[in-house]
Amino acid sequence: MEKPAYDPGITQQYVGAIQRAVNPDGRFNVRRRGGTWRDAHPYLFLISTSWPVFFLILIAAFLTINLIFTGLYLAIGIEQLKGTESESIRSEILRVFFFSTDTLTTLGYGNIWPSGLRANILAAAEAGCGLIGFAIATSLLFGRFSRPSARIGFSKNMIVAPYMDGSSLQFRIVNRRNNDVIELEAQVLLMTVEREEGRLRRKFVPLELERDRVLFLALTWTIVHPITATSPLYGKTAEDLASLQAEVIILIKAFDETFGQTVHARYSYRYDEIVWGARFVPAFEVEEKTGDLLLEVEKVSAIELYRPEAPR
Repeated sequence: MEKPAYDPGITQQYVGAIQRAVNPDGRFNVRRRGGTWRDAHPYLFLISTSWPVFFLILIAAFLTINLIFTGLYLAIGIEQLKGTESESIRSEILRVFFFSTDTLTTLGYGNIWPSGLRANILAAAEAGCGLIGFAIATSLLFGRFSRPSARIGFSKNMIVAPYMDGSSLQFRIVNRRNNDVIELEAQVLLMTVEREEGRLRRKFVPLELERDRVLFLALTWTIVHPITATSPLYGKTAEDLASLQAEVIILIKAFDETFGQTVHARYSYRYDEIVWGARFVPAFEVEEKTGDLLLEVEKVSAIELYRPEAPR
């Protein structure tokens, strides 16, 4: 019985042009539809969404709750809130709104106060909502700040560079943060689109690395796949990789000492992001006066060409 082809979890089926399997931000190029409201998880969304969207949601929730309670106060009668009297209805409504914000935040200046059973019940309910709401917002903020995440910088391009008596496929990574990341492991897959039995199918092949792990990432790590006779890239040219719609998918796993947890980073390079006949420029140097190593983080992508033809 023939052994099934290797599939890392992003399907071998191929029915048309696909941009890439993994986007530059590390997310899989997959859009979901057909789910129900039960599948949604507000906590996961609020933890993973961007900071601008997060704060916009908090502001929108704060304003919405205050507008709801402002409407309720107006519905039971504005006369039950003492101190709201004003020359215009607009001014009275604004005073009720700001009374609502004071009550929701449990601030309470005291210049407006509820007088009557219904107004006091509403004020008590709003104060309770405020306590619960700000507790939730605080926990979400803590969750966002405390969530471990890798900030691994990848070189802009992969390169085909000389290696011993042959050539190799290389890319370079750097820790863009000042924290210590240790015990790094790298897995690299080559994805191609090939025709089998008259059908186009994705094919995934793990690429053997010169070193698939390092203990520290204090400087940069150049990850190298030697292009030997057993490599799926052996004898391939840039045109060959383009015809195969080749994409190199990378998974980096490391241990973050600050959070005390394992973190992951994903990235991929398409065939048009591979520079043939190049080498990486050193990204660090030794300071003359102190003897310290100086790492230039932005040089992680710096390369230089050494010959125009594609090596084999």
